[in-house]
Amino acid sequence: MNFSLNNLHIVQPNALDGSNPAGANSSIKIRGEKIECISNSTSNNLDLDHFIPTEDRFQYIHLDLTNCLAFPGLINSHDHLEFNLFPKLGNRIYNNYVEWGNDIHRQNKTIIDKVLSVPENLRVQWGMYKNLLNGVTTVVQHGKSLTINDPLITIYQNCRSLHSVRQEKYWKGKLNSPFASKKTFAIHIGEGTDKASFLEITKLLEWNLLKRELIAIHGVAMQKEQAEKFKALVWCPDSNFFLLNATADIRDLKQKTQLIFGTDSTLTAGWNLWEQLRMARNLRTLSDLELLESVTCTPASVWNLNNTGILREKMDADIVIATGNDKSDLLKSFYSLNPRDMILIMNKGSVVLFDEGLMGQLKKGLNLQTFSKIGIGGKSKYVKGDLPLLITKIKEKYDEVFLPVEFDQTY
Repeated sequence: MNFSLNNLHIVQPNALDGSNPAGANSSIKIRGEKIECISNSTSNNLDLDHFIPTEDRFQYIHLDLTNCLAFPGLINSHDHLEFNLFPKLGNRIYNNYVEWGNDIHRQNKTIIDKVLSVPENLRVQWGMYKNLLNGVTTVVQHGKSLTINDPLITIYQNCRSLHSVRQEKYWKGKLNSPFASKKTFAIHIGEGTDKASFLEITKLLEWNLLKRELIAIHGVAMQKEQAEKFKALVWCPDSNFFLLNATADIRDLKQKTQLIFGTDSTLTAGWNLWEQLRMARNLRTLSDLELLESVTCTPASVWNLNNTGILREKMDADIVIATGNDKSDLLKSFYSLNPRDMILIMNKGSVVLFDEGLMGQLKKGLNLQTFSKIGIGGKSKYVKGDLPLLITKIKEKYDEVFLPVEFDQTY
């Protein structure tokens, strides 16, 4: 299916070659899974349809998206998809993740057992929807490899996950196995404020005998001389502050390694990625552009996702369209968004979410029977798949669960 998206305000990082158009009155033409071309019609007052030969125009679904923001589908570099039915669990501020884990298993066993009573495939499906509703089109799964049939978004599992130095059995052998097919390793490391958390980073680096590419997750205790030994650091500030009341020294660490953004699961962080981005922005350790890059082009480079992370010709059509409230400052408008503001999300050219307000423009081109209607933040959306049925099945096992979605209760 082909699309012509017109009259947009494009918000995205700068392409390395400076070729990407951006700003107001832009149009994006999509053929199949790829972006075919992008035009900026400010100077000639033409939309992209002008460049489509007359005989080809009937092959496209033409959408007028006046005053909407367009940006690359976001890349969430750290989540545990099977753990997103949990509420935040924690009873105090901890020195490190080991203290936290021991404490919640003592004090919160009842709620842990209730969540884990929900079949894993249902928990994973909700984790995928949590990301989709936030405008994420690629999520990096940490932990065991999952089998997901017909995923709505891209689930990245093409690296080796180690839990941590203190909680992964035989981590030294796994890291240094000459038979490891995945040469990049992602690991929770330095998740604490005490000396032990700092020393485990040193230990990991000393035992990286084969000089594997390492991607650190959290790195709260990390120092600059350690950071330069890692390909990247996944920053999860919401999770860090909830557990430790502290986060990584991003201002220093970004000088030595690449910074990418992760939400973590709802076990330690809120479900709304946009609130997490605003939290990060308020710390002023990354510029607005650097923070945008941490969820778009930088993780695309780190994870070797060569066809996403920026809106450009021949790239995958991973695109989010949203309503913004300040067209005079596109980055400010971007950081004011919430899931309710997402009006169109495409993954590899396929529509996976759209706002009810686009029904008139889309209904002739989509099989609406493959979508379900939900409400989020008072706004009606259509999402691919049967999300109401999924939630109903989840609540049959765990009725107290909070999920930020409304739907017709006739299910």
